[in-house]
Amino acid sequence: MDLSNTARPTSRRARRLAVAAAVATGLLVLNACSGAKVGASAASGGGSSSGKAAACGTFNLADNPWVGYEADVAVVAYLAKTKLGCTVNVKHITEEVSWQGFSTGQVDAILENWGHDDLKKQYITGTHAAEELGSDGMQGVIGWYVPPWMAQKYPDITDWNNLNKYAKLFQTSESGGKGQLLDGDPSYVTNDAALVKNLNLDYKVVEGGSETALIQSFRSAQQNKTPLLAYFYSPQWFFNEVPLVKVNLPKYTAGCDAQATKVACDYPPYSLDKIAATTFANSGSPAYTLVKNFSWTNEDQNTVSKYISVDKLSDDAAAKKFLDAHPELVKAWLVGTGAS
Repeated sequence: MDLSNTARPTSRRARRLAVAAAVATGLLVLNACSGAKVGASAASGGGSSSGKAAACGTFNLADNPWVGYEADVAVVAYLAKTKLGCTVNVKHITEEVSWQGFSTGQVDAILENWGHDDLKKQYITGTHAAEELGSDGMQGVIGWYVPPWMAQKYPDITDWNNLNKYAKLFQTSESGGKGQLLDGDPSYVTNDAALVKNLNLDYKVVEGGSETALIQSFRSAQQNKTPLLAYFYSPQWFFNEVPLVKVNLPKYTAGCDAQATKVACDYPPYSLDKIAATTFANSGSPAYTLVKNFSWTNEDQNTVSKYISVDKLSDDAAAKKFLDAHPELVKAWLVGTGAS
């Protein structure tokens, strides 16, 4: 597997809990053929701590396709370069493909993992190619959302039991006479097709293609008062621009999503965590200690995401602006690295 050299995708995240090795391999082949996503690299390094470069060496960091994750990578990579003297290779790849890189040494760390119990079983308890590094401090939510104007005009639309009553509002040229449920990047983990089927909803899932497409669709729907029902998630800076309203699906209970094709409940709450390659963990690299220490809040991530998405700062500029304003986080993340 070669995870090298592609431009950053403009899309976002996904997760499908039942997608294991075979599908991940398929994604790798597909992406390699299309020339999209698989690979990286924003390689840079040296930093200001040139005397420490040998101690760190190369640091391969997965960057999954949503801007929140990009914000994670921005601050960690910035400190790795400027404080630890690492040569940072940022790999712009999907979630499942990131896990494959642990076995080959092409990915050292994932900073924002959304569940993926199947991949943990395969790569952590199975092959021992990776290990958990604990929470990154953020809480994740996935769900279906409508723009605020719809929740105000149709207050009961936020109850899934009433969605069929409004299906005609959501019909589009792509929904085949049904209501449209707009999803994001096809690589995103989603239970939506199963939910539509198992809840007997008169809807069709239509892929929007990217995080950018979802955001623009919601923005236009709110500005023009047009109907929209779509998959979305937090942490996400866009909620500060348009406070989307979540539709209440049947309550999640432990195990209700165990069988992907039988899912008829809401998404679980996610305590986002970090994963590292076992070889990286045993390398003695100060970058490993940095990743292990890394923890921030949804609000912190949203701040840096906004710098990147709205203010159009480069990743390094966004990271520097945030870190200059939060020396307490820099201090905490560098504990044990030998830098300060």
